[in-house]
Amino acid sequence: MTRRTVRIAMNGVTGRMGHRQHLVRSILALREQGGLDLGNGETLWPEPVLVGRREPALRALAGRHGLTEWSTDLDAVLADDTVDVYFDAQVTSARADAIRRAVAAGKHVYTEKPTAGDLAEALDLARLATERGIKHGVVQDKLFLPGLRKLKRLVDGGFFGEILSVRGEFGYWVFEGDWQEAQRPSWNYRAEDGGGIVVDMFPHWEYVLHELFGRVTSVSAHVATHVPRRWDEHGKPYEATAEDAAYGIFELEGGAVAQINSSWTVRVHRDELVEFQVDGTHGSAVAGLRGCRVQHRSATPKPVWNPDVPVTEPFRDQWQEVPDNADFDNGFKAQWELFLRHVVLDEPYHWDLLAGARGVQLAELGLRSATEGRRLEVPEVTR
Repeated sequence: MTRRTVRIAMNGVTGRMGHRQHLVRSILALREQGGLDLGNGETLWPEPVLVGRREPALRALAGRHGLTEWSTDLDAVLADDTVDVYFDAQVTSARADAIRRAVAAGKHVYTEKPTAGDLAEALDLARLATERGIKHGVVQDKLFLPGLRKLKRLVDGGFFGEILSVRGEFGYWVFEGDWQEAQRPSWNYRAEDGGGIVVDMFPHWEYVLHELFGRVTSVSAHVATHVPRRWDEHGKPYEATAEDAAYGIFELEGGAVAQINSSWTVRVHRDELVEFQVDGTHGSAVAGLRGCRVQHRSATPKPVWNPDVPVTEPFRDQWQEVPDNADFDNGFKAQWELFLRHVVLDEPYHWDLLAGARGVQLAELGLRSATEGRRLEVPEVTR
């Protein structure tokens, strides 16, 4: 077994998501298992080069994980011919410019979403990367969650018959930051810094709906800033200029309708932080991050509406748990493995910058729908 090293410039991994999911649970996890077995007598060994703006934070992060390479000079890292891949987990507002520089330097690009601030810029990035001939991918992690993989298995197996509707509930209470520390960074609540739950979550809903049920053909959204005043990481109050909740209705190719609520101002009364209920003519399912339960039409009870007597039916007990039937790895790590195989073995990979542009488009149209108070068509995105 020979080792093939791939050097990855990882920008923004001092942040929560970049650190936990991409550095620790993906790249370092691959190293802990001895690398990625390419199946041809080779093992791929990922070598991270940490990039960011804050030198003390980078130095501390590298020291904590036994890494030796880090830099605050992105251009110098991109000019290094030994660096193969550029990864971006920065704040949204800084992402497009960095990706553009990485593409110009000829680096393969793997990035968090949204890929850009608007559709025109997102499409331009996809065009530039394609013209440059580099490999490019966008993180679409929820497709790799155990719950949604089970849901995809049900769709592919024809369990639902004709799919009628999808209902999604996502969110939790994010503390304001005064009497309890907030679980999310303050820039998430400032529109001028690229914040807002629509920009954050609608790109996720686009690829989940697109991949499992069909392309989104229209959107109607309402947004709100339910908590207008928050406190930042230094305990200073600020006015929230971005929405913290969004209520969307999405029509899908084929006729199904999806309703998804996204909120950082909701207290959780469900089994998981995100759940999707799918109803079809032959059966229904409820899927979360890990679990998935089903009710086939042959086992569907016959409830009768009667508000004058207590409910006696154990509705939740009438559903059947879908078995794992497979080992599910961390979703971020699973997609990293596919992208790295795409880079070194040229294996197929379709979650590219064009797919990322679709997410940017849906967020853009969602915000416009909320502003204009009307339903908007979603044109098909092409190169």
